[in-house]
Amino acid sequence: MSTRFDLHTTALAGLLVLQRKPLGDSRGYLERMFCAEELEPLLAGRRIVQINHTHTTARGTVRGLHFQYPPHAEIKFVSCLRGEVFDVAVDLRRDSPTFLRWHGETLSADNYRTLFIPEGFAHGFQTLTDDCEMLYFHTTAYRAEAEGALNAQDSRLAITWPLPVQNLSARDATHPLLAENFLGLPI
Repeated sequence: MSTRFDLHTTALAGLLVLQRKPLGDSRGYLERMFCAEELEPLLAGRRIVQINHTHTTARGTVRGLHFQYPPHAEIKFVSCLRGEVFDVAVDLRRDSPTFLRWHGETLSADNYRTLFIPEGFAHGFQTLTDDCEMLYFHTTAYRAEAEGALNAQDSRLAITWPLPVQNLSARDATHPLLAENFLGLPI
């Protein structure tokens, strides 16, 4: 079977970049965003149960960093459909050698990349252009009671955002800084 995705590892175990391979001609292109059969090894028996689409109007806006606590931890496939974003995943896995390290990846409508985020990571992004649209595939439905978040400006995380952080939602701006005794998620 030919594959429509190339997988690239990152410095954080399990966090991958999927390079989508659109097929095109003079009329345009067809792009596979997801294939359960091809991506089954990443899903490990889980299935996509929710798909979300976001639109962010202003350049420099930061959304996140969000995650869900077990037993509602989720796998995410995140892609940018319009514009360009700096997409960030933070390792929150309790026993991980890269605990609290982050990885940033530029996702855009032009580079055909998807960030595969396994369970145990927080996720957020900063828009690098105006009018960005993102598409998320989730293996667990959103549960308000299971939601957790990190402060995107927490000095303990030391995320190097490409632009000054702006336009945080009231909720994201008030996420607390990490407590010194934060042990991570039991994944």
